[in-house]
Amino acid sequence: MAQLGTREKLAILADAAKYDASCASSGTVKRSSVGGKGIGSTEGMGICHAYAPDGRCISLLKILLTNSCIFDCHYCINRKSSNVRRARFTAAEVVQLTLAFYKRNYIEGLFLSSGIIGSSNYTMEQIVEVARCLREDHDFRGYIHLKTIPDADPELVHQAGLYADRVSINVELPTVSGLTRLAPEKDATRIEGAMGDMKAAIAETRDAKKRFKSAPSFAPAGQSTQMIVGADGADDRAIIGRASSLYDRFRLRRVYYSAFSPIPDASAVLPLRRPPLMREHRLYQSDWLMRFYGFASAEMEQVADQDGMLPLDIDPKLAWALKFREHFPVDVNRGPREALLRVPGLGVKAVDKIVASRRFRSLRLDDVGRLTVSIAKVRPFITTDDWRPVALTDRADLGARLKPRIEQLELFAG
Repeated sequence: MAQLGTREKLAILADAAKYDASCASSGTVKRSSVGGKGIGSTEGMGICHAYAPDGRCISLLKILLTNSCIFDCHYCINRKSSNVRRARFTAAEVVQLTLAFYKRNYIEGLFLSSGIIGSSNYTMEQIVEVARCLREDHDFRGYIHLKTIPDADPELVHQAGLYADRVSINVELPTVSGLTRLAPEKDATRIEGAMGDMKAAIAETRDAKKRFKSAPSFAPAGQSTQMIVGADGADDRAIIGRASSLYDRFRLRRVYYSAFSPIPDASAVLPLRRPPLMREHRLYQSDWLMRFYGFASAEMEQVADQDGMLPLDIDPKLAWALKFREHFPVDVNRGPREALLRVPGLGVKAVDKIVASRRFRSLRLDDVGRLTVSIAKVRPFITTDDWRPVALTDRADLGARLKPRIEQLELFAG
């Protein structure tokens, strides 16, 4: 490998990390350097291009340790047979970059992943060493997210959890058959075994924390995973079912969906075109409905069409409401919170405000309108003291009436 400067390595390895979407930082513990203790902070807001309450964009250094890899996964631009420019950081270089960026107020944390060099164990040792050095040698208190390698020794993966706020173990593809075909060196059983070990360690540490204040923290922000959408033949119904299973079995904080993007010199087994980005968006919406709105995975799967795909022209919550109209309209003044959460156009915050407000007075349509972006979307599915949808809820063309309008934007609008 040619000798490259730090700036050149950073350009290559930061660009190579852009395909990994699982870098949000919600759920970690609060740490601060107030009083001159340590370096960094995780207080107040998320990291990785999240937005603080005052509008500031918070970022973290998101890089690969190296984009060299001994594996040849068909969908990966950094696969062994790929003709890309390679670079590699040492553990010390990543530590110094993280500290330098933090001191310049560019970042508040680190997201570190890597291709596999030498062996899974050697690569995992280098990743852990970065986190160890930041925490122990420099008392770094910012956010750290490590992408672990399931094939590595379980003790190394465990050490990653001792230093990181969050760990990720990617399942890569929604189906075992897809993983076997497109990433033959990876094993679904080992991946799930590592996720199971991480779940047990997190639960054990939380239990110890309740009994002993001095117990060490272990991945306080939990674990997450990522699935590539559109690289294999898995439909949305299969992806939703897989995500639900992962949440239930491993208590994941997040499942991330990454739409497959065609890569240079791609294998003949890969599709020639990328899936619509709206497909990724609809999967995130269905995921949100399962996590925060009380929808079961089976209900989201019922929204899919005969080909197993979620509709792209309307969101899955509206699609469910149109398919199961017998659950509507819901009385905003008497309906249970669970039923209100299923009303298209009402978010969790709006529903909570409705439930709190109706304790003091009966709500009218205008009151609900102040809590939502589009009252037109809500009206067919609710009743208030001054509003009844009558036959509107059962109209055959209701879906067409509620679809968002497609507007042609002007490139040189005045």
